[in-house]
Amino acid sequence: MSPQSSDRPDAPPTRVVLDVAGHATLRPGARAALLEALDQGWADPRRLFAEARRARLLLDGAREAIAACLGARTDEVDLVAGPTAALHDALRAVARGRRRAGADVVVGAVERAALHHAARFVTERGGGQVRTVGVDTLGRVDAERFAAAVGEGTAVAVLQHANGEVGTRQPVDDVHAALRGTGVPLLVDVGAAAGHVDVGRAGDVMVADAGDWGGPPLGVVVTRTGVRRSPDWPEDDDRWSPGGVHVPLALAAAVALQEAVADRGRADAHRRALVDVVRRRVAAEVPDVQVHGDPVDRLPHVVTFSCLYADGESVVDRLDRAGFGVGSGSACTSSALEPSHVLAAMGVLTQGNVRLSLPSDVTAADVHRFCDVLPGAVADVRAALGA
Repeated sequence: MSPQSSDRPDAPPTRVVLDVAGHATLRPGARAALLEALDQGWADPRRLFAEARRARLLLDGAREAIAACLGARTDEVDLVAGPTAALHDALRAVARGRRRAGADVVVGAVERAALHHAARFVTERGGGQVRTVGVDTLGRVDAERFAAAVGEGTAVAVLQHANGEVGTRQPVDDVHAALRGTGVPLLVDVGAAAGHVDVGRAGDVMVADAGDWGGPPLGVVVTRTGVRRSPDWPEDDDRWSPGGVHVPLALAAAVALQEAVADRGRADAHRRALVDVVRRRVAAEVPDVQVHGDPVDRLPHVVTFSCLYADGESVVDRLDRAGFGVGSGSACTSSALEPSHVLAAMGVLTQGNVRLSLPSDVTAADVHRFCDVLPGAVADVRAALGA
């Protein structure tokens, strides 16, 4: 992720982006596929002339490749123009398909803001209620408590595979097994996990984000056979993705996922070791800090910590001026730099929050340089605030 550094003493600091959650740079193969598909797959795949048929073949191939990487059948995969739209559409469609069974939605407290918003939308419209299941201080729901919250009148349950802000993995398989006899489908957000870890056959509906694994921002919805869905939007030729998706983007997303899966073992070991470095050095070298999330059962590339007596926006700005692009606040609402709803639900320190989501090509030197710079950056912010 690092450009070449300059030998000039007055040169600006070398830029290193250490937060690529949902917006990783395009993988090399994905970039090449995108450029090629702009020439070969530009036509409307719904038409019948030769160029359109070629575009259709590319689109079908992309869906097939994504399905294979996610352990799904090709006919279970739908592509949506964006990841947030995919989360909204999946929850709305499943809730509408299950409207005769009830209108309640069960969600974990640390789900993405997009899913909390969608849950409120469908329950308010349908006369149901959102049942929110709390988490422990590591950010994990209790499987038994979650299953117990699913009762009569529940349309759908929602649980992430792993938290994109603190990295903690959720007991998805245990929850799914507990719900199997209830008839209530489990929608699993794998947006922070797919391409980084094996998500298996997570739940009944999976929603993924190609931007997180080094593809273009594109939503992927996997709906297992037998799950009832009903479109919650006007009729369109493409039932699940009105207007369809841009074929070059779909092909680039598929190639990026294939590359991510092929490189997953190396990337996991490499980044997991570097996250361990961050967790250890931050705790040892920055006074009055909390490092969050499960230190072991977690995503390999995500770490977040909070600094007492510091403002998160100021810390991010100070690190940015030192050449490091990092995040703060909730991974899905950080543009507002509001206190993280994830950390608040965990009952941990939200002040002075810094989040890293390491790219697959991050270097050990860049991570150690970040750890070298961090204590001084936090100290500067605290001094400016009079702490």
